[in-house]
Amino acid sequence: MIHPQAIIDASARLGKDVHVGAFSIIGANVEIGDGTWIGPHVVINGPTRIGKHNRIFQFASIGEGPQDLKYAGEPTRLEIGDRNTIRECVTMSRGTVGGGGLTRVGSDSLFMAYVHIAHDCRVGDQVVFANNATLAGHVEIGEQAILGGFVGIHQFCKVGAHVMLGVGTVALKDIPPYLMVYGNPAAPYGLNVRGLKRRGFSAAAIDALKETYRVVYRSGKTVEAALQELAPLGRQHPEVATFTDFVQRAERGIIR
Repeated sequence: MIHPQAIIDASARLGKDVHVGAFSIIGANVEIGDGTWIGPHVVINGPTRIGKHNRIFQFASIGEGPQDLKYAGEPTRLEIGDRNTIRECVTMSRGTVGGGGLTRVGSDSLFMAYVHIAHDCRVGDQVVFANNATLAGHVEIGEQAILGGFVGIHQFCKVGAHVMLGVGTVALKDIPPYLMVYGNPAAPYGLNVRGLKRRGFSAAAIDALKETYRVVYRSGKTVEAALQELAPLGRQHPEVATFTDFVQRAERGIIR
């Protein structure tokens, strides 16, 4: 399963049935879980831990040091979950001391060619990043979010779960969950209703989220006033509470 022209550091730990293609380099302090397939010409540096049954295609660079001028070679980490597909020329950086020392990527996700995930990012499960989607440092992406091609997320921004970002979107503020978003700068275009239906959200939950969207984005109220009005609805519907909790925690403000 290991091509004779691959280079594996003696300290690397590979699980059962791991495939490593020709000319790939697995560096020191790398751990790779069972059943993971690594194509040719992949470079993985550590400290990095990769879970089980991932597929990493040629020319990907995984676990390289962060692109941060303050980084001075500290032993920061990258952790990747299980069953991800990481396509050609994807780059995922380790963390920085200032960001907690860890970049974390979840499970069951697709990262298309030329995606970049910078230092100290937190990426949830079951996400899709289309070609050239790019995260700056310290970005958080919620579960089942979809980022279109050439999306760019500014450092320290947070993107909620179940969000759909259209091609070329540039996010400079936080994006609450469940939204359809497009533009530069990013602007809301309604709920991701089709995605919510596909993921099993009830009709009642979707109706409550539609009312939430109306109050926040169509009523003309301030964010503070909208949150006060939505408090009773949030007590009835946990999906609404998830939305309002996200908005309350937003440190960069939310797109409007």
